[in-house]
Amino acid sequence: MKVFVTGVAGQLGHDVMNELASRGYVGVGTDLAESYNGIQDGTYVTTAEYVSLDITNSEAVMDTIKSVKPDVVVHCAAWTAVDLAEDEDKQEKVKAINVGGTQNIANACKEIDAKMVYISTDYVFDGQGTEPWQPDCKDYKPLNVYGETKLGGELAVSNTLSKYFIVRIAWVFGKNGNNFIKTMLNVGKKFDTLKVVNDQIGTPTYTYDLARLLVDMIETDKYGYYHATNEGGYISWYDFACEIFKQAGYTNKVIPVTTKEYGLSKAARPFNSRLDKSKLVENGFKPLPTWQDALKRYLQEIED
Repeated sequence: MKVFVTGVAGQLGHDVMNELASRGYVGVGTDLAESYNGIQDGTYVTTAEYVSLDITNSEAVMDTIKSVKPDVVVHCAAWTAVDLAEDEDKQEKVKAINVGGTQNIANACKEIDAKMVYISTDYVFDGQGTEPWQPDCKDYKPLNVYGETKLGGELAVSNTLSKYFIVRIAWVFGKNGNNFIKTMLNVGKKFDTLKVVNDQIGTPTYTYDLARLLVDMIETDKYGYYHATNEGGYISWYDFACEIFKQAGYTNKVIPVTTKEYGLSKAARPFNSRLDKSKLVENGFKPLPTWQDALKRYLQEIED
């Protein structure tokens, strides 16, 4: 099986490439840079092919994917700077990447009859209430520009293809990039006391674990919408911060505050990021390990 992976300079794309290599599949990675510029570890650097590609260039996307002839495209590339997406001078670019770029990928997949995996987000919902969001729920009410464009990407895929996996994730962390854990560890070294919001509820997603699930998926034809985060229960960012410091051996004091009290955020954030993942088991997929276990492994990984 040959798999074309977009966004390999990011957290998830990098891990997907390593997972493909570990199973003996041919992975062809792509990102904007002329050459791969992520962390130099694992099997990726020694075995993978890399192609520079701007996914907003429809002709280049079609030509590249027709040339590579992958069986599957795993589309990890996206604009993910949620607050920056709210700037008026950035919104067209965000849309061009998250909607237009995804449409270009979907069109190329249709042309060569390839499967497609699209990585989406809980931000396509309005983030209200306390009930976990179901993967096949169509009650879309994004709170911000990022969410609107990721929903646009979902619709581009589902309206163009029949052989697709749309996988919504939340609270992502991985080795190749910045994330909440790295931020907490860095801030924790500078300040004894921190304030973290406790009214936004969800579950973290470790890209290393997610990559395994995505490759499990593309080995099947069990297409559709899925939710995929680590197991271990729903928590707040405050709960997550406390566990990060506990496992890292930090003694910082963490003070819980509401989103309103915390302020700072330009884009509205969802209060309810609970994602129901039962469809994974129903379709024979192995759930991700608990987020507590994922955090332990991740801390060991970044210390090495």
